[in-house]
Amino acid sequence: MVLDPHHELVLLDAADGSDRKRAFVGGGEMIAYTRRSPDKQTENEDTVAVIPFGPEAAILAVADGAGGLPAGKRASRTAVLSLIASMQLALENTMRLRNAILNGIEAANDAVLALANGSATTLTVVTVEGRSVRAYQIGDSEAMIVGQRGRIKLQTTPHSPTGLAVEAGFLDEREALHHEERHLVSNLLGTSDMRIDIGASLDLEPRDTIILASDGLTDNLHVDEIVERIRKGPLDEAADEVIGLAVERMANPADGVPHKPDDLSLILYRKPSLKNP
Repeated sequence: MVLDPHHELVLLDAADGSDRKRAFVGGGEMIAYTRRSPDKQTENEDTVAVIPFGPEAAILAVADGAGGLPAGKRASRTAVLSLIASMQLALENTMRLRNAILNGIEAANDAVLALANGSATTLTVVTVEGRSVRAYQIGDSEAMIVGQRGRIKLQTTPHSPTGLAVEAGFLDEREALHHEERHLVSNLLGTSDMRIDIGASLDLEPRDTIILASDGLTDNLHVDEIVERIRKGPLDEAADEVIGLAVERMANPADGVPHKPDDLSLILYRKPSLKNP
């Protein structure tokens, strides 16, 4: 399923084992990765996509099927495939990207609801259109934009009791990683009351790094550990470092550091130069 013959659609949903892809999409370099949790035999419930939307535009998406509910993989895959189909229609009808994303997320929510099996999923989306970047959040998968010097220019808020407590200043980010309610999610796609948290548009600078990740990463690394590893250097090496540390933490619990075996998915994206779409 390719939207634009000049750019590559990337879709990763490895049910078993892991999958990794490096490509150039929308004028930028990206690394996409997903792997099943090391402590389970059931399928990986995450789905990852990087969707081209023209020479200088791309849509990055990470969906994490809700654990504890039925058919998490089916929910995340259904949501992402529905979003891809909506982007195809938007390109054919020359629709503005912001409107296309909102329509696509609504269609994805309807598609998961139509499964009628009680499943649900997170969905975090970042659009890149020339220099303009915007995030859309449902659930507790997260997105950040980090400058070369380590300044966090964007960080989405997880839709969870601990995420909201951190945003309100009631809980420290490091304390949140060890909180007993860390696993709870307060907003999911595939529910009648799903809400979309729409971020403000901001301008990307050359060499800024975008990261989207499921909680398999963000529940095993502190924010400053992620930032330090992705802010500079080759993108594939940055991916190796954050993936390696997360996998090590999942496999080897230790006092004072986060530890939560889970499906792990991420996208790293960077533009070496910036043009208008």
